[in-house]
Amino acid sequence: MKLNVSNNIFNQFKERVGQVAVLIDPDKYTNLEELDALLKKTTFAKVDYLFIGGSTVSSNDFKLVINFIQLNSKLPLVIFPGDSHQISSKADALLYLSLISGRNPDYLIGHHVQSAQEVYAMDIEVIPTAYILIDGGNLSSVAYVSQTTPIPRDHRSIIVNTAKAGILQGKKMIYLDAGSGAKESIPAPVIAELSMLNSPIIVGGGIRSREEMGALRDAGANVIVIGNKLEEDLDFLLDIRDFKMSK
Repeated sequence: MKLNVSNNIFNQFKERVGQVAVLIDPDKYTNLEELDALLKKTTFAKVDYLFIGGSTVSSNDFKLVINFIQLNSKLPLVIFPGDSHQISSKADALLYLSLISGRNPDYLIGHHVQSAQEVYAMDIEVIPTAYILIDGGNLSSVAYVSQTTPIPRDHRSIIVNTAKAGILQGKKMIYLDAGSGAKESIPAPVIAELSMLNSPIIVGGGIRSREEMGALRDAGANVIVIGNKLEEDLDFLLDIRDFKMSK
C-alpha cells in the first residue's frame, strides 16, 4: 500500500490567480438531467474545476453524483469533503481539510482518522488544506454541522494568524469560506494580505457577481468557488465565461 504523492492538481492551483471552480452539492443534484445540463454549461463557461461535497450529503447521493460526473465531464474533479465518507477514487484530488478556525476535534482530526486507511490506499492526489470559516452574515450549514464559530470578517489579524498556523502545521493551501448561502463574501483586502504568505488560496461563499470575482482575483485568490449563486441563477455561468475571457 503506497500513498499517491502526485502534485498535478496542486500545481495547477498555484499556477495562476483567477481560476474558477463550480461547487456541486450532491444533496441538490440528485436529478441527473439537471446535473448533466450544468456539466455541459460549465465546459462552455471555461470553468477550471468541479468541486464536489457538502455538509449533509448521504453516502448514496455522493456516490451517485460523483460517478455521474466522472462519466460525463472532462474537467478536473476535486472532492471538498463534509465528512469522512465523502471520498472516492473517481476524483482527481481530495482537499484534505482541517477546520482550523474551529475547535471541534472531529473536524480537526477525527474524520481524518476514520478515513485514513481508505484514503491512503486510494490512487488520488491528497492536498492538506487549512480550512478557515469566516462569518458571511448568516449561520451557514458548515458552521451548524461542525458546531464551530466562524471568525468575524473584520478580525483580520485572527484570520491571518490562523492561516499562518495552518501553514506552520504543514498545510499546503488555504481555503477561506464564508459558507453556503453567505450574505457577504470574503473581503478582498483579507485575500491580499494572505497572498503575501505564498500559499495558494481558495475562496468561496457569498460570491454573486463578476465584480466580486474580479476583486478577489486582483487580490490574489488562486481559485474562486461558485456554488449557491448557480443554484439560484444558472445563467451566471455566462458571467463566469466573460470573467474567464477577460483575463
